[in-house]
Amino acid sequence: MATTVRRAVLTLPAAPLGPENPLPALPTLDEAHTVDERARKRLPADMARQIGYAPLRTPLPVRILDGYGRERRETDVDAVVIENDRLRALVLPGLGGRIHSLHHKPTGRELVYRNPVFQPASFALNGAWFSGGIEWNIGATGHTTLSCAPVHAALVPAPDGGEMLRLWEWERLRDLPFQVDLWLPDGSDFLYTGVRIRNPHERTAPVYWWSNIAVEEGERTRVLAPAESAWHFGYEHELREVPVPVPDPGGAGADHTYPLRAEFPADYFYDVPTEARKWIASLDERGTGLVQTSTDTLRGRKLFLWGAGRGGRNWQRWLTEPGTPGYAEIQAGLARTQLEHIPLEADGELSWLEAYGPLTAGPEAVHSADWDRARAEVTDRLEEALPRAAVDAAYAAWLPYADTEPAERLATGSGWGALEVLRAGYKLPGTPFDESTLGEEQAPWVELLTSGMLPVPDTAVPPGPTLVAPHWRDMLETALDEPLTEYHLGVAQWHAGDLAQAVRSWERGLRRAASRWPLLRCLAVADQQGGHPHRAADHYAAAFDLLCQDVAGDAGAERNDTVGSDGAWTAVAAALGRETLDALLAVDRTGEARGVWERLPSDVRRGGAFLFAEARLLAAEGEREAARALFEAGFEVPDLREGAETLGEVWAGLTDEPLPDAYEFRMRSTG
Repeated sequence: MATTVRRAVLTLPAAPLGPENPLPALPTLDEAHTVDERARKRLPADMARQIGYAPLRTPLPVRILDGYGRERRETDVDAVVIENDRLRALVLPGLGGRIHSLHHKPTGRELVYRNPVFQPASFALNGAWFSGGIEWNIGATGHTTLSCAPVHAALVPAPDGGEMLRLWEWERLRDLPFQVDLWLPDGSDFLYTGVRIRNPHERTAPVYWWSNIAVEEGERTRVLAPAESAWHFGYEHELREVPVPVPDPGGAGADHTYPLRAEFPADYFYDVPTEARKWIASLDERGTGLVQTSTDTLRGRKLFLWGAGRGGRNWQRWLTEPGTPGYAEIQAGLARTQLEHIPLEADGELSWLEAYGPLTAGPEAVHSADWDRARAEVTDRLEEALPRAAVDAAYAAWLPYADTEPAERLATGSGWGALEVLRAGYKLPGTPFDESTLGEEQAPWVELLTSGMLPVPDTAVPPGPTLVAPHWRDMLETALDEPLTEYHLGVAQWHAGDLAQAVRSWERGLRRAASRWPLLRCLAVADQQGGHPHRAADHYAAAFDLLCQDVAGDAGAERNDTVGSDGAWTAVAAALGRETLDALLAVDRTGEARGVWERLPSDVRRGGAFLFAEARLLAAEGEREAARALFEAGFEVPDLREGAETLGEVWAGLTDEPLPDAYEFRMRSTG
């Protein structure tokens, strides 16, 4: 059959994403993948320099996605199918352009881990993320903020005369446009992927990219790459070089190229020699599986494994459903490790080509104790299946098509790219950001751009998202100093690291604001970050009380009614209430914390995150048996953060008994 690209619908059990968190993401990013300063000094100079280059403090201007739950229902998801007589790829433009499935027709094999459900969990830089397939991670260390966001998609002529699918968006953490072009040449066993990142600014920008492939794991699944050593990261804030095959960090001698032989989750960043062909493969007991290869620009290769311990197994079940196979991740990136960012000069671009397809190698060689023999076998079979020269030639053939304007549109992403193009007049051939995509969220910023003022809302609605890039900050500084402008200006200054000036802006806005709780919440975060927990608790308590007044006034209700009668206010109540409870409990103001709890909407209090908050509150009140009873009754915290150990810490304060299996999500040894 000729290669085709067509629309489709994927139906699967899915947990709704829910609303965005309406509070700006001011707190310092809780990212597990960091290296202590002392450990960084022991690293190679170039690696240490790139780890220290432009680390992300917060996910601003992106909002946090934490409004999802764990109740799934059958849901239709828009998809695009790319298909020839050998492969069929299923792409989800509404979910970051994720490749959900890569099916090899001659063998009937699924080459990637195809998650049978859509279950968000708190692994992305802005919260919601889901597992499975192939995802495109751009922005900064961690899973992209576009994991659960729509991207633009359209048909474009392919280099071989057929059609290819173009995905593109404006990545907001670094303010960079990017594109991913997917095509299947007729008769090809390999899906080609052309990627380009552009920096249209007059300043150098930090860049991050890792293509993340989920692959099924079994007892005899082995991950191979052309390397003799790797950099091991085990959630202890340290990178250390280890040999490949990787012995167990504790000295037990387990070979970690078999993911299930590990106990705890870990990253292994393979140190691929500069001159070596870049590839990584996951092969089963028969020597069959998936291989990914690329042009040399994409130099890094990585294995992430969950391990066979309780925490890793629980995370796997959390992200999918019981009875499904586990998975590991094999990845390819621009740097040696995911903790690094690389500079992209002004008006520069980075581009490369990747190929994904099936591979069959001799099982005896693949599983040989002789690592040189195992990787030589994969290298040779890959060269037979897809020569290195063919990948380089495909990249050269694709480059002239990277600027081709899209034809039929298949999906629409956000309007943020259109806003930036409207502001600066960027010329970005091949990735149009049309003014027609501007929407309600961009409208206030179009007004600021055209009139020099932000519109003042008629009612006490929660403020919309803030733009924080230097050019928008400059516009806010020269705009009329209305309270809403001071609020947004303070957020932008906070993002820039000018914390003292941010506080001054919020304090100026507070003096004249009709709705004061958003500014008080900002000041509360500033107090927390500045080491003033009691003052932070004061600001949080005042902010929550004023929120209740705003909601009561908006609804015409009594002042002491619970907050949150409609969706927008409920989201604010949940977000601010949760932060206020944390702040009050941190300084032992349990009585006030109980008052906040009682004013939350009943449906919010029934959520797993708030049942856990109630357990903490009961423990603080000395009601340890009642707190333990909540654990024993069972609850789930839907947005439990990767690497979080809070469940175990609270349990340990209630009893000396081991943490029940249902709450074991620790990603490292606590011994």
